[in-house]
Amino acid sequence: MAEEHSRVPREEWRKRVERWRDSGLTAAEFAGELGINPRTLMYWKWLLARDDKASTPALERRQSPKQARASKQAQLAAAVPVAGDRAGLIEIQSAPADARFGSRAGRDGAPLSQRARR
Repeated sequence: MAEEHSRVPREEWRKRVERWRDSGLTAAEFAGELGINPRTLMYWKWLLARDDKASTPALERRQSPKQARASKQAQLAAAVPVAGDRAGLIEIQSAPADARFGSRAGRDGAPLSQRARR
């Protein structure tokens, strides 16, 4: 039974694509059951995935291996305030060799890089 050429709502296409994924059928097989062109089904799969990706915050998206490594390295670097006579300084507990840090000048006007050498 061929589908009428009326506009099908986006949510109906979302349901169709989900049923297709769950069915284990090829696009041609599933589209044949619906009476639609397989390319139309594949187009809606692509379109919905693109829309979902655009609406997902960047941090929740899947990261490339390089991004995942950089994220892990950022998590490993921990800055801890130092108390006592060195108050106002921070101590880096662990950081990757290629990590870079920046700061504004301290109370004495010296940038962190100069104070760290003392």
